[in-house]
Amino acid sequence: MPRVSTRTRAYTTTLATLALVGFATVQLASHAPGQTGPGWTQVFDGSTLNGWTQVGEANWRIEDGAIVADKGKGGFLVSKDSYKNFQIYAEFWSDEEANSGIFIRCKDPKKIGARDCYEMNIFDKRPDPSYGTGAIVYFAEANPALKAAGKWNTYEILADGRHLTIALNGQKTADVRSGFHEEGHFALQYGAGIIEFRKVALKPL
Repeated sequence: MPRVSTRTRAYTTTLATLALVGFATVQLASHAPGQTGPGWTQVFDGSTLNGWTQVGEANWRIEDGAIVADKGKGGFLVSKDSYKNFQIYAEFWSDEEANSGIFIRCKDPKKIGARDCYEMNIFDKRPDPSYGTGAIVYFAEANPALKAAGKWNTYEILADGRHLTIALNGQKTADVRSGFHEEGHFALQYGAGIIEFRKVALKPL
């Protein structure tokens, strides 16, 4: 086996260290603005479901600092306040069977659906994949169509007047102009599989 010189090892180690530092810097730079800062409100406090109204039969609970649901006929956690123009930053984990999403501008907090709100989908196995994870159901197909199962992901949602966008893990997947829903509550969905949310923050515009 060829001998590797000390200089080569040192050079390789230096490159690896720089790469890790660079990666960490990029990660922090991309996530920090959505987590804290002027104007941002942490909607989930990390330990309770205070501030949310439960609709439906999902078994929402807190585990290890995250909101979790994995059983029930489906349901929602609905914000107590109503919003018009805003940004949402959320971190979520889903399994391959998950059917979930974040619904925004829901006028009636007891009536949540893709026809009554804008549905920012989390649904890797949706039969029509064009409106799967990263799509705004019925309004903007996911482009590119990405998968989220099995890892922690970030969702950055913008609702500014008629302009609506989604970025999944920093990559824009939906961008559309629509005036169907102007203001309302937002909601976390459980439909199937396992879904977890460990951070949910909102910034009014």
